[in-house]
Amino acid sequence: MQLAVWTYEGPPHVGAMRVATAMEGVHFVLHAPQGDTYADLLFTMIERRGKRPPVTYTTFQARDLGKDTAELLQAAIREATERFAPEALLVGASCTAELIQDDPAGLADALDLACPVIPLELPSYQRKEAWGTAETFYRMVRHLADRSLRPAPREGRRPLVNLLGPCALGFRHRDDVAEVRRLLDVLGIDVHCVAPLGARPADLVRIGAADFNIVLYPETGEPAAQWLSREFGQPVVRTVPIGVGATREFIAEVAALAGVDPAPALADAGSRLPWWSRSVDSTYLTGKRVFIFGDATHAIAAARMAAEELGFTVCGLGCYNREFAREMRAAAARHGVEPLITDDHLAVEDAIRAASPELVLGTQMERHIAKRFGIPCAVISSPVHVQDFPARHSPQMGFEGANVIFDTWIHPLVMGLEEHLLTMFRDDFEFSDAAGPSHLHGGVATPAAHPTPQDEPAVALAGAIADALTIEVPAADTAAVTWTADAERELRKIPFFVRGKARRNTEGFAVLQGRREIDLATLYDAKAYYAQ
Repeated sequence: MQLAVWTYEGPPHVGAMRVATAMEGVHFVLHAPQGDTYADLLFTMIERRGKRPPVTYTTFQARDLGKDTAELLQAAIREATERFAPEALLVGASCTAELIQDDPAGLADALDLACPVIPLELPSYQRKEAWGTAETFYRMVRHLADRSLRPAPREGRRPLVNLLGPCALGFRHRDDVAEVRRLLDVLGIDVHCVAPLGARPADLVRIGAADFNIVLYPETGEPAAQWLSREFGQPVVRTVPIGVGATREFIAEVAALAGVDPAPALADAGSRLPWWSRSVDSTYLTGKRVFIFGDATHAIAAARMAAEELGFTVCGLGCYNREFAREMRAAAARHGVEPLITDDHLAVEDAIRAASPELVLGTQMERHIAKRFGIPCAVISSPVHVQDFPARHSPQMGFEGANVIFDTWIHPLVMGLEEHLLTMFRDDFEFSDAAGPSHLHGGVATPAAHPTPQDEPAVALAGAIADALTIEVPAADTAAVTWTADAERELRKIPFFVRGKARRNTEGFAVLQGRREIDLATLYDAKAYYAQ
């Protein structure tokens, strides 16, 4: 473990809370000290839920450690079952209570409760939130599923499918489910069960009656899907329909398993993204450098969409969940970049600085990082803040999801292209230096230098450097180069969309010349070098 200002994932018991909160008729008794109830705020404040999570905490205190804390846990379990009458009970321990080793599973089993009890063993010091979410859902499916159930004969009925993975505190999961349901309805396929989001324990009992499963979010649904495939022989669709191309592949794969015609769903492509990608307007964004980081599912999908459907250049790709390192390495190889697999936001910040992208696609963490660097950013993955749980329908999956992504990714860049024009009106109160870039959602900006008639030589200098071909120099070498304050001011006088290339070219020139500090003289020398 390490101390950090931000964390991409909480401990695994937060993942268990996500499953319990997503479902109906489930209660979670968590053996935890005072202070671990902070996780409630993730659901009531961040996700804007109207009720607190269905969790009972033992909330033992320091003075209780000298007594029998096991009795506290058993009393909490009895009271929770009497008060809430759950259809299924989860029992586990937080990271702090794990050190006491009270054995919540054995203590709950000794009470001989009427409802099913699913014990959770969540190693808090080896695993994290996403693993805890997947493990909890897997344990519930394995414990509750009726193993004698099999799909009914197909004659005279529509195909049945389970949607696995949507969860509480997920990024646009509610809206993604609605969009996928719509696609399946057009194909003539019925949804048997969506789990864990909105499911009851009884739905998990009957989960084996579906013809096949669709894993929308592998981070949550993959372990359960693998078990269902082994135990019930249910085929699994693993194509995640994020982007127009992936959505078409998803429809084709689902239609083949269900034995239906994919044409109606494929003909209903309401996305405007393909039209825009073929238009003249898209050409001035072709080749823009984009840095992508998030959970593996969304980051890999975003990289494919950015490269194949929008014409961007992926200059960085990574994820924070190590369980999907193999998939991330394969995706990074396809885009010709080194994979970044880390849960250290400072390492991500260093990678963004080194890559000098023109757009960042990431989590709430990367939003903060990009804003400090003055780079446009769009959020594509959890962890997110309250603004990424909109009241409106805003999916990421399906053709409508491609429309939402198109708006979210393109508009910051389009608005950013106009920022250099706004400097002509910098004396106006709305466009003053203190107003900050409009495409970065406001905020108090640090007054920055803007071009004046006297600055035209410096702008031309930086423009000449930016127009030249970039020297390929290892990032480790350029990372050792520092900029003087005067040189940084000169660099900020040019539009942001060529500023990154000017920086990279100047740093490459400095490395070739063996210079470790870039001052005004180095800038002018770089201009002379590139003018040859």
